[in-house]
Amino acid sequence: MERETVIVLDFGGQYNQLIARRVRECNVYCEIYSYRTDIEKIKAMNPKGIILTGGPNSCYEADSPTYTKELFELGIPVLGLCYGAQLMQHLLGGVVTRAEVREYGKTEVFVDTTSRLFGNVSPSTICWMSHFDYIAKAAPGFKITAHTADCPVAAAENEEKHLYAIQFHPEVLHTQEGTKMLYNFVRGVCGCAGDWRMDSFVENSIRAIREKVGDGKVLLALSGGVDSSVAAGLLSRAIGKQLTCVFVDHGLLRKNEGDEVEAVFGPKGQFDLNFIRVNAQERYYSKLAGVTEPEQKRKIIGEEFIRVFEEEAKKIGAVDFLAQGTIYPDVVESGLGGESAVIKSHHNVGGLPKNVDFKEIIEPLRDLFKDEVRKAGLELGIPRELVFRQPFPGPGLGIRIIGEITAEKVRIVQDADYIYREEIAKAGLDQDINQYFAALTNMRSVGVMGDERTYDYAVALRAVKTIDFMTAEAAEIPWEVLQTVMSRIINEVKGVNRVFYDLTSKPPGTIEFE
Repeated sequence: MERETVIVLDFGGQYNQLIARRVRECNVYCEIYSYRTDIEKIKAMNPKGIILTGGPNSCYEADSPTYTKELFELGIPVLGLCYGAQLMQHLLGGVVTRAEVREYGKTEVFVDTTSRLFGNVSPSTICWMSHFDYIAKAAPGFKITAHTADCPVAAAENEEKHLYAIQFHPEVLHTQEGTKMLYNFVRGVCGCAGDWRMDSFVENSIRAIREKVGDGKVLLALSGGVDSSVAAGLLSRAIGKQLTCVFVDHGLLRKNEGDEVEAVFGPKGQFDLNFIRVNAQERYYSKLAGVTEPEQKRKIIGEEFIRVFEEEAKKIGAVDFLAQGTIYPDVVESGLGGESAVIKSHHNVGGLPKNVDFKEIIEPLRDLFKDEVRKAGLELGIPRELVFRQPFPGPGLGIRIIGEITAEKVRIVQDADYIYREEIAKAGLDQDINQYFAALTNMRSVGVMGDERTYDYAVALRAVKTIDFMTAEAAEIPWEVLQTVMSRIINEVKGVNRVFYDLTSKPPGTIEFE
C-alpha cells in the first residue's frame, strides 16, 4: 500500500475501533479486519504493524477464535492486547489459565521502563484490567516487562522478533499512560513516520466517493445533526448536484428543530444542495401507536426512514445510492463491528429493513468516532457551530420517551428539553458538557400544585462528559442550575410534577435512555 498502515485483528472485543482510533491519533492510518482474515491477505497489505484485540473467550478452548502461528514469523511487529496477548503466548508455548484473582478496573501496574514499549512511562502506572484468564507463564524467548500484585505477567516481549503482549487495555482512557504505550509501539517499534492526517482522510474519501458513484445519483438522509451534516459536506464536495438531501421531520425532533434545519440546508441556506423536507409527523405517530418495546420502536423508525427515502427517490427518478451519516459507535452497538454483542439497533445500521430499494448504501463516516467526525467537518469548511452541535440520535425523541409515543408526550419532552438546554447555555456549561437532554419517563406519581392533587409524569435530565461516546461519565451540574431547571419545567410544562437527574455512567448504562 502507498501509505503506512497498521492492522487491527478483531477477536471480538468491544474496543476494536477504539484501538484503531488511538493509532490514528498517532497520525498513522489503521484498518480493522476480522481474525478470520486469511494471512495471505495480511501479507499483501504489507502492514507496518499488527495489533490483536481483546475478546470474551478463553484462548485455550477448542472453539475459541485463533490465528495461524505464521503471523508471528513474518517479521512484522505484533502487539497483543488482553485476549490477543493471551493468544500470542498460548500459540507460542506459554501457559494461559483461569486466574485465581480476577482483575477488573483501574489497577496499579509495575513496568520495566527499559522496554521500548514503556519508554517515558512511569515505573508504577494505573492501567485498565479486564480479565478472567491470565498468562501464568510467558512463552519461550519472552521477557516479562510488567506485573501487578495479582498478575505475574502483565506484559511480556520478545524484542528480537518484535512481539509484544499486554494483559491490560492501553487504548481506554482509564489507562493513564496508554497513549504513550501505543505511540511507542506504532511510531517506535513499527517505525511509522506519522504522516496520515484528517485532510488525507477527507481527500481519500472524496476520491473514493467519486469513483464509486460515477455519474449516478445519491440520496442522503439529512437530520441536521453533526454526522449527517459532515456526510453532506463530504458528498457535496465529491459529487455536487448529483446529491439530493432528504430531511424527514418525523415529529420526534427537538423544539423548533425542523425549521432550524431547513434554514441551514434549505434553498435559502448556506449549502448548495438539492434539499427536500418531508413532513411525516402523523405517519410516524400512527406507526408507533401502542408500541413500547425500545428495539421495536427503533426498527419501526428505521424502516419508515427507508420507506420515505424510497418514495422520494421515485419522485426524483433513478437514484442509485442511499447515503447515511453512520459513525462507528452506531456500528459497534448494533453488533456489526466484528464479533461485538448487540447492545441496541440504530435506525441507520441494525434498524435497516431487509429489502432496501437502492443499489448500495454509502456511509463515508462509518469508521470514525464523533471527535474525528468533527475534525473532518472543520477540514471541509463546515461552520464550527454546526460541527460542534449537540449530538441527536436518528430515532430522536422516540428513544427519549419511555414507553408509548404520543403527540402529547412529544410536546412534554420538547418543552422540558428546551428549558433544560436554555438554562445550561445561560450558565455557560454548554461547552463543557458533551451531551445533555431531557427525557420523559413512563412514571406518573402524585404531587401537589396550587393546593390540588396532581398525577403527572416525571422528567429525567441527562448530561454526560465523554470523548469518544463509547464511555461516558455523568456531568457535575451546579445545584442551583438544576434547581432552576426543575422549577421552570414543573411550572411551565403542563403534565410534569417531578424532575430527576440521571447519574449513571456508560457503561453500565447507555447515553440515551432506550
